[in-house]
Amino acid sequence: MFIVIDGLDGSGKSTQARLICGKLARKGRSFILRAHPSADNFFGRTGRGYLLLEGKRARITASVFYLADVIRSLLLYRCRRVDYIIFVRYLMGTAYLPRPLHRFAYLFFYRLVPTSDHMYFIDVHPQEAHRRLRSRARREMFESLERLMEVREKALGLTLVGDWTIVDGNRPWRVIHEELSQRLGL
Repeated sequence: MFIVIDGLDGSGKSTQARLICGKLARKGRSFILRAHPSADNFFGRTGRGYLLLEGKRARITASVFYLADVIRSLLLYRCRRVDYIIFVRYLMGTAYLPRPLHRFAYLFFYRLVPTSDHMYFIDVHPQEAHRRLRSRARREMFESLERLMEVREKALGLTLVGDWTIVDGNRPWRVIHEELSQRLGL
C-alpha cells in the first residue's frame, strides 16, 4: 500500500506518519517511511539548506531540489517488496512554488508520479501551524504566518486534482491518528 501524508509545515505530517509506522511495526507489517526533504542524500540536504534562505531564487531552488529528492525516493523505494510505503511530503511541495508555476508543476508531476487511494492532506489553520512552529530553533522561509496562509490556499486548490482526503489537522493528534488508522484499516 502506498500512503501519502502531506500538509503545511506544523500540520503534524511527520508525527502521524511515525504513529502509523509504530502501529504497523506492532502488527508485524513491513514498511518504508520517506520524509522529504530527506537528510540521506544530496538533493534533500541541498533543498533543506535553501529552505533556510530567503528570496524567490531560494524558493525555486529549494522546490527543485525537493522534487528531485521525491523522485529519487520513488526510484529507490517504489518497487521494494514491503507491505507499506509511506511518503511524508509528496506532491504538495509544488504549492511552495510561485504562482502560477505551482499549478503547472503539480499537474506535470501528478501525471508523472504514482498516486494512491491513500493520499491525505492534513489541513491546519495557518495560525495554528504558526503557533506550533514557534518552538523550532531554526525557521524555514515558508514558516511565517503570511507564507503559511499563501501555501495553504494554493495547496487546498491543488487537492481538487486527484483523490486527496482532507483531514482536519486542528484537532488533537490522537483524534487525527484514529481517523487515519480507520481510513487505512489499521
